[in-house]
Amino acid sequence: MAKCPYCKQSLALEKTERDSMDHTDAVLKDIEGLVKKEIMYSCPHCESILGFGFFLGGLLTGRP
Repeated sequence: MAKCPYCKQSLALEKTERDSMDHTDAVLKDIEGLVKKEIMYSCPHCESILGFGFFLGGLLTGRP
């Protein structure tokens, strides 16, 4: 099981949706942007930023 490097609590990496918060240890995932989607992952316990990512999405690639 993964642990937050800041608060040392358990995280569920396979469940990252903010809408389905039935798991209290699910990593929070915020997506912003129209063409270039930027993602910020954060801890649900201490809200520390765990990492960033990006992908091309929208009308060009067919990804939401």
